[in-house]
Amino acid sequence: MSHPLRTAALAALLLAGAVACSDNSGEDAATSPSSPASSVADEAVDGSAAERIEAVNETMRTTTFSAIGTSTAYDGALQNMTWNPQQGLHIRISGTIGGNMYCQDGVTYISSNLLAANLKQQGQEITVPTELDDVYVTTKSGEGCDSFFALSPTGRYDPSGDATVNGSPARAVKVSASASATDTYYVSAKDPAYLLKLKSTRDGRTSSTTYVDFGKEMTVTLPSADKTMTMEAFRARIGS
Repeated sequence: MSHPLRTAALAALLLAGAVACSDNSGEDAATSPSSPASSVADEAVDGSAAERIEAVNETMRTTTFSAIGTSTAYDGALQNMTWNPQQGLHIRISGTIGGNMYCQDGVTYISSNLLAANLKQQGQEITVPTELDDVYVTTKSGEGCDSFFALSPTGRYDPSGDATVNGSPARAVKVSASASATDTYYVSAKDPAYLLKLKSTRDGRTSSTTYVDFGKEMTVTLPSADKTMTMEAFRARIGS
């Protein structure tokens, strides 16, 4: 059985990546309505949503980029993401909650203060000893780091949501996990196949994120080994 602290930490990490973030640019996607019939015609011409999702995921997985927004996982906090396929992922949280998360080769790193803050939001308070203030807690997620931004293969085209994002035509791909949890991904209508924007709803909270700087030089530097600690070791130190 999973330990509650480990389970909560993994949930926090996955939420930070999978739950959408709010665009801080002030630019909203301009939607243009379309009919369901046109979606069938479009897929006949342009290929299925599944094919486009696969292409977008492959491009994003192998291309550097950055993103900015505010996450529903951290109320009122600003989230900045940097991805370098060779070096890993860095997510910096600032505002009402501050801290950093990293991912490389399926191992996630979360700063102890950010982990404590997220657990508190979930109703589980822990006290982090002063000597562990600058420590990063590591957890093997069992998934690649691209899971933080990958589109679900269950997505379907939503022509009514097709938009223009930062001057580029985008097709809307909708994923509905439940009535209270939906994601709309705005993917580039033309190649290269990029994820341009993501809007989400979680239990009445809405947010979105924009993805930019494709192919530009990005540097992700993981915390040094002397600043990391496994979840098991951290749990032992805090007596949980």
